Amino acid sequence: MANLKIELVKSLSGRIDKHVATAYSLGLHKIGNISVQPDNPQTRGKIAQIGYLLRVTEE
Repeated sequence: MANLKIELVKSLSGRIDKHVATAYSLGLHKIGNISVQPDNPQTRGKIAQIGYLLRVTEE
């Protein structure tokens, strides 16, 4: 199964608490943080929720 490389490109400051929690669950805390996650429905759901904060590439 493929992996997704997820980078936080926008600040979490002032965002909805649920969106901040989703970013933290992906291992993203600061702008520029990169996390590699499995490409599965759970990860895709998190990306769909906070996609406006992220840059996603397949690895």
